[in-house]
Amino acid sequence: MAETDYTSLEDKKPRERSVMNVLYGLHVVAPFTMWTLAVVAVIVNYVKRSDEGDALYARHHSYMIRTFWWALLWLVLTSPLWFVLVVPGAIAWTVIGAWYLYRYLRGWLRFNDNQLP
Repeated sequence: MAETDYTSLEDKKPRERSVMNVLYGLHVVAPFTMWTLAVVAVIVNYVKRSDEGDALYARHHSYMIRTFWWALLWLVLTSPLWFVLVVPGAIAWTVIGAWYLYRYLRGWLRFNDNQLP
């Protein structure tokens, strides 16, 4: 894995790191808010990614966006399980929610260590 250029990170303002931490935080609590905060966060991810010049930050924005869309896809694909029986639907959505949280917590920890997702 490529090493991070720490000299470019020194140029980042604390505000930019705070925005990224808030975005990860919004995604982490999103399952507990019926996914409304995830929608807000992914919109901000798209806006911030288009303005981002730092590769590390851009990759983390892309990582969050990709995780959001994959989770949404799997939630939609497994939603018919709720009509068959409640238990398979609940199990599928619990697994997807756990995967979602894992991805964002892992990305957040890697971001705080100045590593690529």
